[in-house]
Amino acid sequence: MKLTTLAAALSATALTLPAVAEDMTIVSWGGAYQSSQQKAYTEPYAEMKPDFNAIWDESSGEAVAKLRAMDEAGNVTWDLVDVEGPDAVRLCDEGLAIEVDVDEVLAPGDDGSSPTDDFGPSLISECFIPQIVFSTTFGYRTDVEAWGDKKPEDLCAVFDLETFPGKRALQKSPKKNLEWALLCDGVEKDALYDVLDEDGGVERALAKLDTIKDEVVWWSAGAETPQLLADGEVVIGSTYNGRLFSVIEEQDQPVAMLWDYQVFDFDGWVIPAGLTEEREAAVKEFVKYATDTQRLADQAKYISYGPARASSQPLVGKHAELGIEMAPHMPTNPENAQRFLVNNLDWWADNQDDAEAKFQAWLAQ
Repeated sequence: MKLTTLAAALSATALTLPAVAEDMTIVSWGGAYQSSQQKAYTEPYAEMKPDFNAIWDESSGEAVAKLRAMDEAGNVTWDLVDVEGPDAVRLCDEGLAIEVDVDEVLAPGDDGSSPTDDFGPSLISECFIPQIVFSTTFGYRTDVEAWGDKKPEDLCAVFDLETFPGKRALQKSPKKNLEWALLCDGVEKDALYDVLDEDGGVERALAKLDTIKDEVVWWSAGAETPQLLADGEVVIGSTYNGRLFSVIEEQDQPVAMLWDYQVFDFDGWVIPAGLTEEREAAVKEFVKYATDTQRLADQAKYISYGPARASSQPLVGKHAELGIEMAPHMPTNPENAQRFLVNNLDWWADNQDDAEAKFQAWLAQ
């Protein structure tokens, strides 16, 4: 075959070959949460852009350690990583995630708001691209005879054993419990960390917790409180709002939500440092789509976590399988978020070890 004929044949063949898929390794947590991301983000994105191919890795729980190792080896194989707020701050501080100008990279809100205004307090780090808000809050039994016709209406019902007798469930950790205790000891929300910084501040919170200590069942895994509530072993307990949604709506147990002073936690994306310009550009294009107003609202069809954008909240519709309206179950719903907390990540980064030591010593008393 002549070279010119061979070249023509190769050229014709190339025109008929499918485009090379744009593989993107996305790291998340597996389970129902990752499934909600696939349904709301990657599947519609792939329909719009057939060359896109998401490769999922369920290693978010090890994100910091693994990105450190990749950085040291000079071989970053992940393109986009889903992390909780504290890990995002740590990765940013260590230079393992890139800083993102959200107003430049992300889409404006459907209501015309800038990303900075739309995401608001969920922009906890210059490297963090917010996605969802979940919370630790309280559920309580609705059929406790000893309560009569009363029901808990605010956080401090947790500390009111006279009006609401019965066992409580609290996480075996100082975080959140110290803040809740101080609030119910008369400390204003804006002064919480000033008080914790004072000599005796942590001890003051522990003294308040001491008033209910004998009635507390301590949990370590988020699934424990819903089971304790369902079994009637506790009458009120803290856990993640998604866990309570399941026991209330999916299991139809006599349990209700107490949203007062729920503690918001943020979950979102970081883009690893060390990607090529081409890979980084592709990731930013996907993230712009995946975090727009409609996509964040769509995720709420599959899981009871609130969209991090304010403009997404009015678009939250019905659960894809249960058929119930999801807005009332969102931690970010204005009715549920009249009073809420956000842990001071800087304070906890500086004081976690000391607070934990004091908490564990108190538990052992």
